[in-house]
Amino acid sequence: MEFDFTWVLLGFPLAFTLGWLASRLDLRQLRIENRQAPKAYFKGLNFLLNEQQDQAIDAFIEAVQNDPDTSELHFALGNLFRRRGEYERAVRVHEHLMSRGDLTQHERERAQHALALDFLKAGLLDRAEAALRKLEDTPFEEEARLALLSIYERSRDWANATEIAARLDSSSHGSFSTRQAHYLCEQAIASVATGDTEKALDTLAQAVAMAPASARPLIDLAKLQNQLGQSHEALQTLLKLTAAASQALPLAAGLLANIAQSSGEQQATLALLKASYAQTPSIDLIEAIVKLEKEPETARQWYVRHLEREVSLVAASKWIAGEKLEDEHHHALVQRAMDQATKPLMRYRCAACGFEATQHFWHCPGCQAWDSYPMRRIEEL
Repeated sequence: MEFDFTWVLLGFPLAFTLGWLASRLDLRQLRIENRQAPKAYFKGLNFLLNEQQDQAIDAFIEAVQNDPDTSELHFALGNLFRRRGEYERAVRVHEHLMSRGDLTQHERERAQHALALDFLKAGLLDRAEAALRKLEDTPFEEEARLALLSIYERSRDWANATEIAARLDSSSHGSFSTRQAHYLCEQAIASVATGDTEKALDTLAQAVAMAPASARPLIDLAKLQNQLGQSHEALQTLLKLTAAASQALPLAAGLLANIAQSSGEQQATLALLKASYAQTPSIDLIEAIVKLEKEPETARQWYVRHLEREVSLVAASKWIAGEKLEDEHHHALVQRAMDQATKPLMRYRCAACGFEATQHFWHCPGCQAWDSYPMRRIEEL
C-alpha cells in the first residue's frame, strides 16, 4: 500500500494556521496580563503617594492576584498592612513569601526581617526575638541586634542585653560601653534586693571600669557604700564623680552632704559644693550647702544669693521659712501653702520625649531613652 503524500501537503498549511492562531492568542493574553499588573501596581503607588492607604492596599491586592510571583508586590503589601496596624495580615503575607521555594537568598533574608518587624510591632516579643535571632550573619544583622536590644531592655533582661550590647560595641554603631554600664547597675540593684551586697559591689566596680566617665556607676556605688556604713569609701567615690562627671554633682549633692556629715568632712565638702555652684547654679547644690553651713543665718543667705541669680519660688519659700513675720502665728499656714505650691515646680524632664517626673530616671519610662534626663532639677513658674 502506497503512502498518499497529498494529505501531508494539505496538513502542513492547516497545522501552521492553527499554531499561528494559538501563538497569537497566547501573546494577546500575556499582553493583557502584563498591562493589568503594572497598571494596578502604579495605581497603588499613586494612592500611596496621596496617603490613601485603603485604596493602595486594594490596588496592591489586585496586582498580587494578577502576578502572584512578584515578591516586590508582596513586600509592599505586607509593609502597608504593618503601617496600618494590621499585623496579622502582614504576618500572613510575609510568611507566604517565606514558604516560596523560588526566592533568592537576599529576598528570603529580607522577608525574615520583615516578619520579625511584624511580630515586634504587634508586641509578640517572644516570636520577634526568635525571628530576629535568625538574622545573624545576614545583611540585616545590625538592625536585628538593635531590635533585640530594645526587646531585652523592655523586658528588663539585662544579661541578654549585655550580650547584644557587647556585640554592637564592636560594630560601626558607636560605643555601647555606657549602655553596658547601665545594665550592670541594674543587675547590681537586683543583687541588693536579694541581699547579695558583695556581688552588687563587685558589679558596680565593673560598671565604673566599663564607663569611667559615666555618672551613674559612681553615684550608685557611693549610695551602696554609704548604706553599708563605708562613709570614707563613699566620699572618695563621689570625689571621683566631681573629677569624671562634674555636671552630675547636683544629682548627688544631697548624698554628698549626708556622707560629709557622717565622715566629718563638712568643710572640705562645703568648699567643693560652693565651687561647683559658682560654675553651675542649682537649687540642688544650694540645699546641700545649706545643710552643711554651721550658722543658720549664713545658710539662709544662700537662698537670697540664688534669688539674685535666678527667679526661684522654691528658694523664696525656703528663705521665708526662717523669716519672722509680723503675724507669726500665721506663719505655719503660709509656709504650708507655699510648700504645696512650690512642690510641683521642681521636676526633671526627658530631653527626648518631654516626659516629666519629680524623680530622676536614668532610663526614661516614656520613650525608653538612656541618660535623657538632666542632672539637675528644673523649676518652671
